[in-house]
Amino acid sequence: MQGNVLTPQQGAAALATTFPVLRRAAIQLTGLALLAVLFLLLEYDTTLDDTLTRLFYSPALQGFPLQDSVWLDWLNHRLAKYAVAGCTLWLLYSGLRRRDSRRAYTAGMMMLASAAVSTLKARSAHSCPWDMAAYGGSAEHFPTLAVTPLNAGPGHCFPGGHASAGFALMALYFYWQPSHPARARMALWGGVLAGMLMGLGQVARGAHFLSHNLWSGWVVWLVCVLGFAVFDYLAARRG
Repeated sequence: MQGNVLTPQQGAAALATTFPVLRRAAIQLTGLALLAVLFLLLEYDTTLDDTLTRLFYSPALQGFPLQDSVWLDWLNHRLAKYAVAGCTLWLLYSGLRRRDSRRAYTAGMMMLASAAVSTLKARSAHSCPWDMAAYGGSAEHFPTLAVTPLNAGPGHCFPGGHASAGFALMALYFYWQPSHPARARMALWGGVLAGMLMGLGQVARGAHFLSHNLWSGWVVWLVCVLGFAVFDYLAARRG
């Protein structure tokens, strides 16, 4: 048993190697908490969701003209998703082939983050805009964390599942951050842009509100922060 007890010097050395990892995770989690407050304020205190959605809604048609757009379906909904899936599989393959555990782990985190959003979406009582009474449907709209109304509709529309594929590219930030900080920042903003553009395509179709996509990015980032905190912590302990 005594062989497993760290000396004061060993304990200090372990703390010195793991403290930067814990500090970075704490800062990122604090940022996520502040973003959550901001997103809730946008939902409860502004009409941003409705304002953006109504840009794509036709009162005359009582629906969204782009809902069945072939261009949006193939370019935004299919090709973009396939491109991200191909990138993820390539990262996984190349990571395993090169024995680059961080690269393979990044691919795994991209899949896990998207899966987390899909799981939440499958259990959600929130319906899509095209199901709402305000946009030609019959369901009642309610914001995040609000009490679910009796007429919530079919649900399964929160967070934005499609946008999560684009946001998953943010995981590349964690892959490059230790060795290429500038490249990591580019990957981060590239992932944000990809997620927002893929999400905007869904807003245009009436499939999601802006807030659905913002929360999708939030969940993806949370999963990545926690996942890489564990990876980096264990790597630091191994020294």
